[in-house]
This record gives sequence, C-alpha cells and structure tokens, in this order.
Amino acid sequence: MPTLDRPDGIELHWEERGDGPPVVLAAYWSMHPSSFEPLIGELENDYRVIAYHDRGTGSSTRTGPYDLETSASDLEAVIEGVAGPDTIVVATADGSNRAVRVAARRPDLVRAVVTIGGAPVGRSAIGDFDAMVGSETVVDAFIAQTATNYRSALRGMLAATNQQLDEDGLRARVAMQIEHSPADGAVERLRAWAADDATSPARDAGDRLWFLWAAGLGGGWFPDGEDYERMMRRELPDAHLVPVDDGFISRPDQVAAVVREITAPATAMAERS
Repeated sequence: MPTLDRPDGIELHWEERGDGPPVVLAAYWSMHPSSFEPLIGELENDYRVIAYHDRGTGSSTRTGPYDLETSASDLEAVIEGVAGPDTIVVATADGSNRAVRVAARRPDLVRAVVTIGGAPVGRSAIGDFDAMVGSETVVDAFIAQTATNYRSALRGMLAATNQQLDEDGLRARVAMQIEHSPADGAVERLRAWAADDATSPARDAGDRLWFLWAAGLGGGWFPDGEDYERMMRRELPDAHLVPVDDGFISRPDQVAAVVREITAPATAMAERS
C-alpha cells in the first residue's frame, strides 16, 4: 500500500490508476473516495489519476492537525512527491481551498484547478446571495449539529446535495463516510473551512482556475445557477466558468471534458513533435 511520509510522522495513503498527464483528486472534509469513481472511470484511459486520503481519514494516519494550511501542505507534498509537475487538481468544497493555495504558491506544480461544488471565497462574498453558507447562524448551527450528531448532519447534507440517491444509497453513503472520516477530524475540517477565506490565493492563481456550475448543484448551501456565476465573476474575474448539467458523480463525462480541454494544447503539441 503506497504511502507518503510527512515531516510530522504522518503517513498519507495514495492510489493511482491510468497513465498520462497527472490528475490529483482533492476530496472534501468527510468525503469517501469512492464518490470519485465515476470520474476516475472517465479519465483513467488517458490520464494518471491519483487519489489520496487526507490525514485523519481512511488508510492515512488518523492524527491531526486539521487546519487548512496543514491540509494544503499535504496536498502540495502529494503533487510534488507522487504526481509531478503540471498536475491538474480536481477538487470540491474545502478541497478547493487547499488546491488554490498550492496553485498560487507552486505554479510549477499545478497546471489547473477544476472545482465543482463550493467556492474558495469568504462567507462575506456569499452573503449577498440566497445561500445557506452566507448565513453565520446557519453555518454555526450545522457545525454544532455535526459535532453532536455526526450521522444526522451528514444525512441531511447528502440528501440535499445528492438528490439522485435513493434511501438505500443514502444510508450506504452515510455509513461509508463515517467509517472513512471519523467525526473528530471531520468536525475540525469543517470548522476550518467555515472560517477560511481563500479569495487571495484564488486570485493569485488567476486563469488556472476552472469552476463548474449548474442549477441546483449546491443543494441550497451555495449560490445557485446564475447567482453563482455572478459571484464568481465578481470575486475571481480571471477564472474560467463552465456551465454543466450536474456534478462529478452524475455527469463525470462533462467534468472529464473540461480536464481534456485544459490539456488539449499540450497534447496537440506533443503529437506534432
């Protein structure tokens, strides 16, 4: 089982499939890696896809700290030590906040960040729109619920953001996420994300950011549809905004198409040389 050693004694588990330009997957604060499986299936024939377990989750050492700077440094280490230069990072939720930090300070490592679900901006920017994340009261209540009844909080969040899941599928997803990402670390990651504002590194990353948006994608937690587009154009004017029909689980083909669009110029150049 491949692992990457960190200076503080943490071992990060990672896995890879396929061959080609590197793509690293950055999961959110409680996400089970199997959720990326449809996207991996779309990419593995022509990309080297690398998934890793954050510290405190899965097969990695189950010890913190869980702040975003530490998490971003872990992601940077995975890209540098496993993936290599010109990596595309596909991220969601707080994974986007990690990814833009690395993209801003290591342009040699990160070719692009593709994110779907969430936005690496402060809650003050979201407050102008009809979205639960923009409300301090709602966010604090969700964090409190997560700390006291992790299972119930996950169930409510997943039901809102994964409407394609039936009752059995929802129950299975909740159980998998609890086993993969225990409550103590997950709650700390959630708190860190809620307090974070990654707008500055996201702006520094400029046009290497690709944000995918769709009506209803955020389940009410983030600005919806055109509101999301307006917010992102205001906060991150250099980023690419791509409308899609749905998320990376139900429409992995559309997410994979964006990855291919990013690498198309280099691929064409390689074929000509």
